[in-house]
Amino acid sequence: MPGPLVILLIGIVVVVGMIIVLRVNAFIALITAAMVVSLLSAGELGEKISRVAEAFGSSAGQIGIVIAMAAVIGKCLMDSGAADRIVRSFLKVLGEKNANVALMGSGFVLAVPVFFDTVFYLLVPLARSLWRSTRHNYVLYVTAIGCGAAITHTLVPPTPGPLVMAENLGIDLGVMILMGLLIGLPTALVGLLVCRMMNRLFDIPMRPYSGEVEPEPLADDELPPLWLSLLPIILPVILISANTVTETLVSDQLKAAMENGKALDWLGMAAMLGDPNLALLLSAAIAMWTLVRKRSLTLRELAQTTETALMSGGVIILITAGGGAFGAMLRESGVKEAIEGSVNMEGGNVGMVMLLLGFGVAAVMKVAQGSSTVSMITTSSMIAAMGLSSQALGFHPVYLALAIGCGSLVGSWMNDSGFWIVARMSGFTEVETLKLWTTLLVIVAVVGLVFTLAFAWLIPLAG
Repeated sequence: MPGPLVILLIGIVVVVGMIIVLRVNAFIALITAAMVVSLLSAGELGEKISRVAEAFGSSAGQIGIVIAMAAVIGKCLMDSGAADRIVRSFLKVLGEKNANVALMGSGFVLAVPVFFDTVFYLLVPLARSLWRSTRHNYVLYVTAIGCGAAITHTLVPPTPGPLVMAENLGIDLGVMILMGLLIGLPTALVGLLVCRMMNRLFDIPMRPYSGEVEPEPLADDELPPLWLSLLPIILPVILISANTVTETLVSDQLKAAMENGKALDWLGMAAMLGDPNLALLLSAAIAMWTLVRKRSLTLRELAQTTETALMSGGVIILITAGGGAFGAMLRESGVKEAIEGSVNMEGGNVGMVMLLLGFGVAAVMKVAQGSSTVSMITTSSMIAAMGLSSQALGFHPVYLALAIGCGSLVGSWMNDSGFWIVARMSGFTEVETLKLWTTLLVIVAVVGLVFTLAFAWLIPLAG
């Protein structure tokens, strides 16, 4: 049986070869690679194929409803004119020249409480609508949204990855949030400059989704009001954020003390309403109602519109879940243990070298299994097991967490759900996404690491 790193290499070759060389559909390529990796990995022969299906189902169960509802929201925002209203309001306040700043800022803020995938789904219709109004800078708009969202997704709690890193490394949550923002803001500004450079290098227009015709711009008096246009975007953010903040602020001891009181019911209500599946369903209902109200659709016409959205969302669910199955089979191959063994051999390193080690291991973990969150959680657990104190490091362990978060941005490719969401929702081809998105995140990750190294040296925060 080949070693884990050899299996990883074989999986990479299968995916890249089938998609780029043979031009096979991404879902078929990912599932094929997942089965190849599973067959090469340890386990009962009779279970090696069935566990691929189980991993696929688990991935689909986690993201299926969210993607489907977000697809409906995006379609309704476009067809009702709500996306046009938001974009025109942005342009009126900031001017067309600064629209990319507004889009990056929106992604940066929204990705603090919400997963990257959901943020991109909610905001990409704005980029598409803005391009329809301006007919240029589509690459800039899309990459600005993704760049801002990716940075806070990996650096700022209460996003799950940074939140778990803070817990693993014993970092105060307030310190993690503050330093994540301090590192994230200048990184985002540099990232925006990179987005502008890529926009000049790659002149890619917006492409219509398969089987759809983009509607013509509407007159201002035909558009819904701004508050109603924003509601499908703001509502899930409020609901999910409220649940996240509640869970973060209420300690286990306080929860136990409230078990016999009605206060705990409010915690349960926040958890229910803040579940991304329900939050996106409520927002989809509002977006559908807005579409019916502004376009006077019949129920049959509304059903056709939502069916079109769900068909496009279904393809993305298949590809994303296929990527999840591929990542799960790579984990079955023992890639994590192989990397963990290499890390343990370097356990004596301290200080700045540890920042580079955390960054590098997180990057390898991201390439191996596709999830930034898994990369952050796994790498921070490995580093935490070394038991290095602030005195041994020479700086606060928050910088270790930030270096790991930056490393988890590296290597967004075919086994990363975010890669496929960016590709499919933006209309980029796989090669274009590799050139734009994958390259952008590598640059942003290195920039974030440089800022982390500088802050750790200049403001060590060590007690």
